Amino acid sequence: MVDKTMASAEAAVADIFDGASVMIGGFGTAGMPDQLIDALIARGIGGLTIINNNAGNGETGVAALIKAGRVRKIICSFPRQSDSHHFDARYRAGEIELELVPQGNLAARIHAAGAGLGAIFTPTGFGTLLAEGKETRTINGRNYVLEYPIHADFALIKADRGDRWGNLVYRKTARNFGPIMAMAAKATIAQVAQVVPLGELDPEAVVTPGIFVQRLIQIGQPSPLVAPTATAA
Repeated sequence: MVDKTMASAEAAVADIFDGASVMIGGFGTAGMPDQLIDALIARGIGGLTIINNNAGNGETGVAALIKAGRVRKIICSFPRQSDSHHFDARYRAGEIELELVPQGNLAARIHAAGAGLGAIFTPTGFGTLLAEGKETRTINGRNYVLEYPIHADFALIKADRGDRWGNLVYRKTARNFGPIMAMAAKATIAQVAQVVPLGELDPEAVVTPGIFVQRLIQIGQPSPLVAPTATAA
């Protein structure tokens, strides 16, 4: 019987190792798998390369991971918000490396990894410092920069509901990078609010098929399902 559910967040992240590359879902705090990140911090490992949309907010999630000194390098689009003080301090001290990637390129490069592509050409970044040292090409009169896929050893993502096979559905904007990160990592660990019996998820609503998920942990309560409002004919 296939059952990918784990007893605890600690068990779910137990094989993440020093120096691993880890994708972490979330757009700011929306869709951030905080409990999995806390369990990763408790593991005590370091030298991690983190791929995320930004470099942490406040004191939780990716910010807490950076504060704990576990991150060697971060690949992200928005490293400096008003509350990204832990990244800012470590970057200024030379304790963390930054690879800045425009948000569209970040999503496209992660998607390319999941799709098995060798590289992509994108117009974003052409003629800027971000294109220095990279191959460029003019295609149909438009200038492009060659970018390579972003792979990872692990992906930590958050979904609303899942079943024991690892099929996932998301809640609104909390979906963000989760689906493409699940495809681009060697092992995906999903934090869900509820694990439901097989067959309860509408196949048409499943965004991430279980083939892309290796481990599942239930944390928290599911979001309420809101029935559509009837309209007058």
